[in-house]
Amino acid sequence: MAADLQNDQKSTTSGTTGLIALFTGNGKGKTTAALGLAFRALGHGHRVCVIQFLKGSWKYGELDAAERFKPLLEFHVMGRGFTWKSEDLEKDKEAARNAWDFAVKTIKENRHELIILDELTYLCRYQIIEEEALLSVLKNKPATMHIAITGRHASEALIQQADLVTEMREIKHPFQNGIQAQKGIEF
Repeated sequence: MAADLQNDQKSTTSGTTGLIALFTGNGKGKTTAALGLAFRALGHGHRVCVIQFLKGSWKYGELDAAERFKPLLEFHVMGRGFTWKSEDLEKDKEAARNAWDFAVKTIKENRHELIILDELTYLCRYQIIEEEALLSVLKNKPATMHIAITGRHASEALIQQADLVTEMREIKHPFQNGIQAQKGIEF
């Protein structure tokens, strides 16, 4: 399927201004919004790379869907799980730093039209990486590459550097009524 998309809709980047999109806030939907961008980009035959910094080995629906879009879509789950449930915070931080190094390398290689850095904001928030390093990488990214960043607690400096910022605000969530996370909605 993905090969057909690639052959039928060749990616063109001439005239493209690479944007930085930021999806932040306490509400649900940040990763979902970024994956919506990925789906749109794939529809145009663009190459997309998703790098997840905190999510671990839990089974997510998007992982199965990603298999259907190879080779246009690369999906890298590089975390060990959510840090507030960690049994070894130092190993979590090391995995996140390794994911950051991989992200920097992937951006510099310039093989993708869109790179999604899922839950990246936490790395700065918890001082796993220096915010200045993140801002420098974004400033020096390839000119036609789009980068989408997700996560709560985006800093003012990151908000200022982004071209598109959407804040997800929680108004109501089914968990408040005792409804647990459901397949196809939360994962």
